[in-house]
Amino acid sequence: MAHKNFRKEDFIKDEGSDLYQVEFRKGNIGEGSNLIVERQQDDGEYENLQVQIKRHNDSIFICWSEPFNGRIIFDD
Repeated sequence: MAHKNFRKEDFIKDEGSDLYQVEFRKGNIGEGSNLIVERQQDDGEYENLQVQIKRHNDSIFICWSEPFNGRIIFDD
């Protein structure tokens, strides 16, 4: 399985809600049916999260209540 890291700075505030979101292109991570989102903890370990995922055109948005450093794991 492949992964892509993201940082707190990659999140943008969703104007329609209180959530922050980070955008990925379907061409980079696939259709998004088998995604795993992990948040990096202070000790460097990762924890799994159940996040809200939105799709629009060729984009997939990972939504959460606050920005965080983490990674998305997907089928290669």
